[in-house]
Amino acid sequence: MRLRNKPWVPELMAAHPELVVSAQSGLKGHWAQRFTQPQLPIQLEIGSGKGQFIIGMAQAHPELNFIAMEIQASALGMILQKQVTLQLPNLQLFLGDGAAVTEYFAPQEIGNLYLNFSDPWPKTKHAKRRLTYPSFLAQYQQILAPAGQLRFKTDNQGLFEYSLISLNASAWQFDFISLDLHRSERAASNVQTEYEQKFAAKGQVIYALDAQPQTMPGTSE
Repeated sequence: MRLRNKPWVPELMAAHPELVVSAQSGLKGHWAQRFTQPQLPIQLEIGSGKGQFIIGMAQAHPELNFIAMEIQASALGMILQKQVTLQLPNLQLFLGDGAAVTEYFAPQEIGNLYLNFSDPWPKTKHAKRRLTYPSFLAQYQQILAPAGQLRFKTDNQGLFEYSLISLNASAWQFDFISLDLHRSERAASNVQTEYEQKFAAKGQVIYALDAQPQTMPGTSE
């Protein structure tokens, strides 16, 4: 969802370079330098929206480092507003494009990669824009550490079914699949996003999965 332009965001970002990273930072392979404690590998959310999920995860897991990645400066600015107050030492904000993660992260630099309520791009002609399209999955595979997972949540049944097919065709192993996350064994520990709360309040089912590549880059079966 495209947010309205927020004219105050550039000034806020400029005032807090210790919390926000740009795509031109050249941190590939050196992201640990941005955190008080190395705590590798790093956890990445692509498309963090207003930040409720990634902030909740950083608060719940101080033993892990998190990156909130957003292509929209307005969205990242809203997360930054909260982080300026919270000053979580294990959270960094990154203004970048999720379609180019191999340009920003080194092989095996990411532990778990989170995709929460991504744009479903329902038209067939737009399939290549879906964040679980094979070209995206190939990039995720390169940056994930051994045993690192793609963790995916959506309210969109069509996108969920497409993602299952795409992951299976790309030789990913499913570690968890739920057709109703909020009634699953993971419900109690699930950190919700803003969209998730809204959809669940309307009685909509939340779909979820965890998956990891069966064969990591540079290995053979």
